[in-house]
Amino acid sequence: MDIKTYGVIGAGQMGNGIAQVAAMSGLNVIMNDIKPEFVQRGLDTITKNLSKSVEKGKMTAEEKQAVLSRIQSSTALSDMTAADFVVEAATENEALKFQIFKQLDDICPAHVILATNTSSIPIGRIAAQTRRPEKVIGMHFMNPVPAMKLVEVIRGIATSDETFQITWDLSLKFGKTPALANDYPGFIANRILLPMINEAIFCLYHGVGTRENIDTVMKLGMNHPMGPLALADLIGLDTCLAIMETLYNGFKDPKYRPCPLLRKYVEAGWLGKKSGKGFYEY
Repeated sequence: MDIKTYGVIGAGQMGNGIAQVAAMSGLNVIMNDIKPEFVQRGLDTITKNLSKSVEKGKMTAEEKQAVLSRIQSSTALSDMTAADFVVEAATENEALKFQIFKQLDDICPAHVILATNTSSIPIGRIAAQTRRPEKVIGMHFMNPVPAMKLVEVIRGIATSDETFQITWDLSLKFGKTPALANDYPGFIANRILLPMINEAIFCLYHGVGTRENIDTVMKLGMNHPMGPLALADLIGLDTCLAIMETLYNGFKDPKYRPCPLLRKYVEAGWLGKKSGKGFYEY
């Protein structure tokens, strides 16, 4: 199947990054969100990113304009009737994703693949909300999308070989390196990453070290580019909590229990960089 128009549901941190790499690969993109100001904020971020590339000599001003011209703004899910492939990049909330996929299943033609950028929710559960489970797949990009090379491609139990191959090839077209993951809570990336972040939060909670010392140990001792607490702030503490709860509920294993301090911060509205305060102040 020839993919010419790529739909993105969500214009936030992940969605606008996905829209940018899709448009840079030459695809027409429909970037959708629930409010015009959310879509505009996403477009502003893309424009800022591309302007930096022009300043660094990585692209010309004409190429920048060509990329932007391929991105169509949308606040109506019905616009996805024009897409050949749709990826959902909404908040990591199971009920919300279920609702979106039920609507997309009604809106999109039968041949359209419906992908999710979920970082932890099993693909089979999402696919069950549709009448096309063979055309539902995980396409999990890493943050920040334009810079990070990995895409986790997650097959659900019903995902067809054709759906998998098209998604794999799209990842390559976007200049990414795809990795296959099977359909378990958290997949590969977050089943490993989030328990590590959660343990770092437990270290802070128990007074094992300060935020700075915990992050310094992991950066200098383990050669991580960013400490786990700073990374949690970048991801969003609400997203970290949602992933830990998915792991805990999915496996019923106490090793995935979210740290009470993480829950306390989220309940206080301290969500990290996006709210101005998390483990650090911004």
